[in-house]
Amino acid sequence: MSEQRQRPIQEYEREPVPQEARLGLKSFVGQYAGEHVAGTELMIGPLFLAAGVSAFDFIVGLLVGNLLAVLSWTFFTAPIATRVRLTLYYHLEKICGRKLVAVYNTANGVMFTVLAGAMMTVSATALGVYFRFSMPGLTDTLPTGPGWVAAVLLTGALFSVVAAYGYRFVSRFANMAAPWMVLCFAGFGVIGFRQMGLESVGDFWRVASTVVWKGGDPMPGQVKFTFWHVMFFAWFCNMAWHIGMADLSLFRFARKSWYGLASAAGMYIGHFMAWIAASVLYAVQLHQDPGNTAVLPGPLAYRACGLAGLLCVVIAGWTTANPTLYRAGLAFQSLRPKSSRFKVTLLTGLVASVTAVFPVVTMKLLDFVALWGMILMPMGAVIFVDFWILPRLGLRGNFAEVSGRSINWAAGLAWACSMAICALLVLRGGVQIFFVSLPGWFVTSLLYLGLSWWMQKQTALAVARARLPEL
Repeated sequence: MSEQRQRPIQEYEREPVPQEARLGLKSFVGQYAGEHVAGTELMIGPLFLAAGVSAFDFIVGLLVGNLLAVLSWTFFTAPIATRVRLTLYYHLEKICGRKLVAVYNTANGVMFTVLAGAMMTVSATALGVYFRFSMPGLTDTLPTGPGWVAAVLLTGALFSVVAAYGYRFVSRFANMAAPWMVLCFAGFGVIGFRQMGLESVGDFWRVASTVVWKGGDPMPGQVKFTFWHVMFFAWFCNMAWHIGMADLSLFRFARKSWYGLASAAGMYIGHFMAWIAASVLYAVQLHQDPGNTAVLPGPLAYRACGLAGLLCVVIAGWTTANPTLYRAGLAFQSLRPKSSRFKVTLLTGLVASVTAVFPVVTMKLLDFVALWGMILMPMGAVIFVDFWILPRLGLRGNFAEVSGRSINWAAGLAWACSMAICALLVLRGGVQIFFVSLPGWFVTSLLYLGLSWWMQKQTALAVARARLPEL
């Protein structure tokens, strides 16, 4: 009996996932639908409208960008995950060394923790509608009262407990919630379009291009979005997960690598249909009250579907926070491998709850997600090159493990230089943050390849010299 109770939290943090623990396609379809058909979609969708995007740029940009994201999961992340069967953090330890990966895991854990806090903020807005306490606006950064603080902490505690029980529990919860949430978001879109004057399918493009996404100037404080902004954001908003390889930790449970296609359930239901539906709800709000620019998922959902909409926001935030907290818990637990991942995840949830009290991240979610991808992306390039390219050139992969080094300086310098170059492009070069991660990936790959060749050559020469007296 006690062994059965322990099984849900056996996560194989420092060993390959065994055959009997691997999961089928259904688990990943439900997981991605549950994670990406989320309360944050009710935050992100309206922000596109606030950025003055046109209908063509928005819809076509989402179609292309989400396709690129699905292909990234399928051809970058899943093939490596199903071969090594290790968490991102333990796999990186073999490549980068214990000390360097501790720095990366800290950064990764912090970013996941803050993002999980944003999910808690989203769900708390639903409670705000029901209990009628003051909630933050688009430009607020500080908590708006004790009711807001209590709601955030309550949702944070609830989310943290589910995440602490491990991936299989998280996946089971997502599979139960996803179908209902999909119907809710579809309802949001239909109701919103009807309120904006859509009477038939043939009238869709006229309403979309002249009433909803009209283009023009963005709202104050927002960046003007074009097709390229939308495409790159849709592709890179989850860059830390796919090209950044964070989802090695999830797909290590997959029986087949092509299960990466399950990400389409999240991209085209969540990051396409749900973003469109949320954007339309915001258009309804602006149409009815032009002075009300607040982006609050709870009120948006309540106006469309009443109490069912509020419940959808709570559960949608929950299903996204669960895997995010799970990843953060793994990152922090890897810093002290003998510590309990269950307890570490609970503590991480507490920290996330405290950050969620301050709405600044949620109200700047587009920028935060782009920054996150820029910081974490380089290690994904390191993993890709280390696994696929170095062995084909006669170089050693997992160099820190085979050499016994605590720091692989090739990986560390590639990461640092790539971030520095990307930051300079943004701060001095006038390049918007949405566009720097793609060139940053190639810069990291070339740097890591060149530095690995040089470092391993120097190591081989040093070994040869040490053996000369014996000859």
